[in-house]
Amino acid sequence: MLSDEARSKLLGVTAATLTTCLFKRGFHNQYLQNVHPVSPKMPRMVGSAFTLRFIPAREDLDTMDAYKDPEHPQRKAIETISTGEVLVIDSRGDPRGASAGDILLRRIMMRGAAGAVTDGGFRDTPAIAEMNFPVYQQHSSAPTGPIYHHAVDFNQPIACGGAAVYPGDILVGDGEGVVVLPAHMAEELAHESAEMTLYEDWVEIQVMAGSKLPGIYPQTAESKAAFEEWRAKKG
Repeated sequence: MLSDEARSKLLGVTAATLTTCLFKRGFHNQYLQNVHPVSPKMPRMVGSAFTLRFIPAREDLDTMDAYKDPEHPQRKAIETISTGEVLVIDSRGDPRGASAGDILLRRIMMRGAAGAVTDGGFRDTPAIAEMNFPVYQQHSSAPTGPIYHHAVDFNQPIACGGAAVYPGDILVGDGEGVVVLPAHMAEELAHESAEMTLYEDWVEIQVMAGSKLPGIYPQTAESKAAFEEWRAKKG
């Protein structure tokens, strides 16, 4: 369970910083490839993964009437997702048909979800962009989903953007994209990435003052001491 302190710290760090922290631990494939924010104005995203999986559609099964069944996996997922969770959709990297639209995303937003992610596309994106709700996709897709997608299950391990996503993993999204933190490491990564961010803030100040990178980036014993002195003065 991610603490409130860790969640707050993750809202203040970048996906880039988190991928570096993960790389130090030997994790190379936690960034969702070709997944972008629908709008640069959207808030940052932190939440636990609630997954939904699509396979290719088949004409005898995937019709608009299929949505009348309340047990339809996509519709059931929308009505099952909980507060603080991110809907992460495995669309097989296929954006030709919509993974969902603004009505479904409004519904999960009202249920307290923390965001939505697909490696395919969403429809109604002009409306989604105005929702003040973090949503990520490959690119917009107006065609209705059943043309290309068949929802089969939810809250199972999936692939999204070429990365493995397990239910409960922590998704962090910013203006660049989305990174997946293994659930058991998320708390530690939150604190480490916040420390790294603060040090890099200090480095940027030094660079803007004319300092060279050698001796401060990467960190040395001397630069760490100077940073800690600066930090103490800032309180």
